[in-house]
Amino acid sequence: MTPHRLDGLDLARFVAFVGMVIVNFKIVMGATGSAGLLGGLTQMLEGKAAASFVVLAGIGLGLSGAPGSQAQTVSVTLKRALFLLALGLLNTLVFDADILHYYAVYFLFGALLLPLASGWLVAGIVGLGGAFVAMILTLDYDAGWHWASYSYTGFWTPAGFVRNLFFNGWHPVVPWLGFLLFGIVLSRQTLSNRATQHRLILLGALAVAAAKAASALLAGQLARIDPALAILATTSPVPPMPLYLLAGIGGAAMLIGLCLRGAPWLARAGVLGLVTPAGRQTLTLYIAHILLGMGTLEALGLLGKQTITAVVAAAGLFCALAALYAWLWSRAFRRGPVEALMRRLAG
Repeated sequence: MTPHRLDGLDLARFVAFVGMVIVNFKIVMGATGSAGLLGGLTQMLEGKAAASFVVLAGIGLGLSGAPGSQAQTVSVTLKRALFLLALGLLNTLVFDADILHYYAVYFLFGALLLPLASGWLVAGIVGLGGAFVAMILTLDYDAGWHWASYSYTGFWTPAGFVRNLFFNGWHPVVPWLGFLLFGIVLSRQTLSNRATQHRLILLGALAVAAAKAASALLAGQLARIDPALAILATTSPVPPMPLYLLAGIGGAAMLIGLCLRGAPWLARAGVLGLVTPAGRQTLTLYIAHILLGMGTLEALGLLGKQTITAVVAAAGLFCALAALYAWLWSRAFRRGPVEALMRRLAG
């Protein structure tokens, strides 16, 4: 692995983090509508930034599971999954759309599936997409949800927790585990190779375009059969249908390819080193954007009925401050505070 390869992945993590902050700030600030350039861009990020983040987590898991060390990787990953589960459940008390407790289960399954050949992992991705379609046709996707307030009844009951975790939560294991599996597949490619980076950009763009085109074509045909069936062709993250899975995978591939390819240029321009420390501390920054970022928005009275412009401005300011903090912290410490705590407790 070359330094630029790692730097490119850290850059991609930071870019995905910025996208997640914009989406989450949009939720809590109550900005609605997709009109205008900013509205269109923020709508495009919904579900895509988080999906890219999970793919990048899969790459990290795959790179850590080198041949001969997979048993140790599984042991460490299981302990880290427990840490993320506990941290995520605590975070859920503050922010309903927490992703960390879902991450814990992605990592659990990902570690167990790590020894499988890439072909089987791809089959698993396809199977997860198909399984979700079967589930939504036979189960009640609206169970527990109050969509007007985005609140979920019964989350802390055994049945409600399992239903939310695997089926109708913000980032359900079925089919979101597919993003992690795709990341493991990518970790087995020569990501430092320019040809590989170009393929990721091209094939990622084609996957996104194919998902959008198929959605436009199939939605009308399914609606003529039964209006309720049109949802099966959606590319939006709620509910996460197969075409959303394809679009999310394509978007992640494109982002990773662009960041890997652009990292050397940004390094020569002296910019890369200012943002990669933030890409190595995304767990810390994820918690910070909820406790500090959203906490500040609440203190300033900016929760609810805000504009898209206000959302982007607030998210941009927070991410700039986060990058500055991470750069200063990295001058004295190798890992972010939450990353260091996880390593101390879980290895």
